[in-house]
Amino acid sequence: MSRAFAEVKKREEALLCRTYGRYPLALARGRGARLWDVDGKEYVDLLAGLAVTGLGHCHEELCGVVARQAEQLWHVSNLFYQNNQLDLAEKLLSTSHHAKVFFCNSGAEANEAAIKLARRYMRRVKGRDAAEIITLSDCFHGRTLGTLAATGRPGLSDGFAPLPQGFTQVAAGDFEALGRAVTAATAAVLLETVQGEGGVVPLPGEYLRKVEALCRERDILFICDEVQTGMCRTGRFWSFEHYGLKPDIVSVAKSLANGLPMGAILVTEDAAKGFEPGSHATTFGGGEMLSAVAAKTVEILLRDNMAERAAFLGGHLKEALEALRSRQPGKIREVRGLGLMVGIELAANGRKIWEKLLDRGYICNLSHEKTLRLLPPLVIERAALDAFVATLEQAIQE
Repeated sequence: MSRAFAEVKKREEALLCRTYGRYPLALARGRGARLWDVDGKEYVDLLAGLAVTGLGHCHEELCGVVARQAEQLWHVSNLFYQNNQLDLAEKLLSTSHHAKVFFCNSGAEANEAAIKLARRYMRRVKGRDAAEIITLSDCFHGRTLGTLAATGRPGLSDGFAPLPQGFTQVAAGDFEALGRAVTAATAAVLLETVQGEGGVVPLPGEYLRKVEALCRERDILFICDEVQTGMCRTGRFWSFEHYGLKPDIVSVAKSLANGLPMGAILVTEDAAKGFEPGSHATTFGGGEMLSAVAAKTVEILLRDNMAERAAFLGGHLKEALEALRSRQPGKIREVRGLGLMVGIELAANGRKIWEKLLDRGYICNLSHEKTLRLLPPLVIERAALDAFVATLEQAIQE
């Protein structure tokens, strides 16, 4: 442990609440898909701040937007009309079938807004006392009390009871169980097409289409959580596009403003009727600074064909990992994912391999102690991915 790192660690332990299991790394700067720690050591970033910096660190055009906007207007609240917010809304809505946007600050808040909208829509528009939200096992929708209840993982909610009521969870992929769970009290089904925190597990397309059809048949809302999968991450702008789905509500955050805190829900014209002035709000959501950066982020993602790039690089990476799996039988159980959202499930506990990768300059996430989760910036070089696969093979062999 270097002196510089030890000093940062000591300050953190003295000043911050104990809520994070920190990686043994103190970062100082970044550029593109590279990071440098306080000692100057260089790392390949395969995590992108948990799928946040999709366009990489310190993107030149985004830095320019921040500098210009910083001298014009930062924040005025949602009591006022704001052009940057409207520019962002137009760009974001151009990517999907939705008609309206609500801006907030994070993925958890976006999912909270989706839950609130679904319940209010049922009561105020449909005239039905339906409030139950159905979610799937191994999901993750956030850490507020409401989204913890939706996530339904005892380990995450330990000590926080009682959680809000009105949530039912069924096994992911079990359509019959979902069908049985839908009742007159059901307002919506909320799911991720690829379960990121669950270990990068794509749900079968046939299952997803059947879930959407059931929602239409039973006249309940179909909600897709795209907080991690959206913004070109999976090889399409939205992951629901892979399956031909048209969700009523979509939640988004993480890479929306490429590192600045921003979330949103996109909703259809009909679903938007559930909100009216005063029914939901946020102080910071969609402020001028964040909207300017997010609008430029969406513009660049579309202009530079980042979805296609993620699809190509993700396909290449998965092929390379499958070849590694063949060369090292019994070491890798499965390679999963879409685009540049990839999970490498190891046959045994992966802590030592993860540590070796970090020591050799590769930052990734270890999910459930066995799955290496890769969420690199979409601007990452193909050569960096190839070098990672070679380094992973060395770590496995050792």
